[in-house]
Amino acid sequence: MKKIILASASPRRRDLMERLDLEFEVVICDADEVTDKTEPEDVVIDLASRKAMRVFGDQKEDAIVIGADTIVYNDGKILGKPVDDKECFGMLTSLSGKTHQVYTGVCVIYSEDDKVNKKTWAVKTDVSVYPLSSDEIMDYIAVENPFDKAGGYGIQGPFAKFIEEIKGDYNNVVGLPIGSLYQFLKEII
Repeated sequence: MKKIILASASPRRRDLMERLDLEFEVVICDADEVTDKTEPEDVVIDLASRKAMRVFGDQKEDAIVIGADTIVYNDGKILGKPVDDKECFGMLTSLSGKTHQVYTGVCVIYSEDDKVNKKTWAVKTDVSVYPLSSDEIMDYIAVENPFDKAGGYGIQGPFAKFIEEIKGDYNNVVGLPIGSLYQFLKEII
């Protein structure tokens, strides 16, 4: 079987990949995370592709490389990872009492019959957040590390108590739609 590589520094993606019961390794990627795309699906696919292509290009042997990128989309704006408490507070305030979307783009690059193949897709999940008070937001920021999470929150951590409803793939919100990924991997491994 070909070596499977996850091109990601995210511990959450690594945890999700472990659920697939496939041997894989993690390669942290330093690909440029700047894109000229503006539509959420296009942004996450472009960034996931950059990560996967960067790692695939460095491989000396046949491998299947998986890149992923996740964003939060709210009121027509893409919310990335907050840089400080103030930005995180603003992001979480904007999500309070509303439904937003979480998009994850996936890119799988692999070779077959001496040809390099690339498969990309994006998954969208709707997330509804209960109304949050300023104190709840400040308390959350004080105990959680929101700065490595798109939109400033992780659905799998303490922020879970503020989630009213999700429509779609829960794992997508965590950072990797493992159901659709597994279905594709079954076709190529």
